[in-house]
Amino acid sequence: MKARERADIAHARRVVVKVGSSSISGDAAHRIDTIVDAIAAAHGGGVEIVLVSSGAIATAIPFLDLGGRPNDLATQQAAAAVGQNVLMWRYQTSLDRFEVLAGQVLLTAGDLENPTHRSNARRAMERLLGLRILPIVNENDTVATHEIRFGDNDRLGALVAQLIDADALVLLSDIECLYTRPPDEPGAQPIRRVAFGDDLQGFEFGSVVVNSVGTGGAATKVSAARLASAAGIGVLVTSADLISSALAGDDVGTWFAPNPAPATGSATGPIRAANAALPADRL
Repeated sequence: MKARERADIAHARRVVVKVGSSSISGDAAHRIDTIVDAIAAAHGGGVEIVLVSSGAIATAIPFLDLGGRPNDLATQQAAAAVGQNVLMWRYQTSLDRFEVLAGQVLLTAGDLENPTHRSNARRAMERLLGLRILPIVNENDTVATHEIRFGDNDRLGALVAQLIDADALVLLSDIECLYTRPPDEPGAQPIRRVAFGDDLQGFEFGSVVVNSVGTGGAATKVSAARLASAAGIGVLVTSADLISSALAGDDVGTWFAPNPAPATGSATGPIRAANAALPADRL
């Protein structure tokens, strides 16, 4: 059933979960087990889960002795090729504890704009879910260019949720919920629920963050949540450490209520317009 409120996530048939680089790379790599524990529990209860996972480039950094996130496209692509392999190995090693098999799905923005490629991607993920395999989706950083990127995997998560008609989208972050301004600033108040159509312009979500391991931040999560909710998909933004509570429908995080009357049509229209506004050094 479509999740109209966060408690409905517990009864959803199909959920997309997105996790960012900072939550699973470097000293946070141990959190993969926490995420897999929650996903495996939901999977065991019959829920169809699609995991959208960043982290390929961040995972490769220590193996390649780069000292930090590379700035040039060729090195980013090379790091992605190495890191994606290690990242999938880490997920599968953790999933082996529950005898769950993962399937890798790498996408570019062009794949979701091209009707044939989009149909192929949908069919592949539907078949993986039908076989009770966990699709793990990431942007295909090895071949993507600055001009045709999703911009961040929060947006990719929103588009995948639309592609497979998910009942809910869970965007995992480093903090428990969104705030009216950066949470370390005086006067910051937690935002627990955003009704569809609410005006958020008075809030200060900050600029997009490009750090040593990835890209994203509160602003990208708000943008992705609005994109998915406009298509009729409820979105929960919360901490990666609270994934079990999120999938159980507990009162955590920030809930973006879905559009009660979403329009039908392509989910990919915003991609190129959004990417056109991205700085050249964004991933």
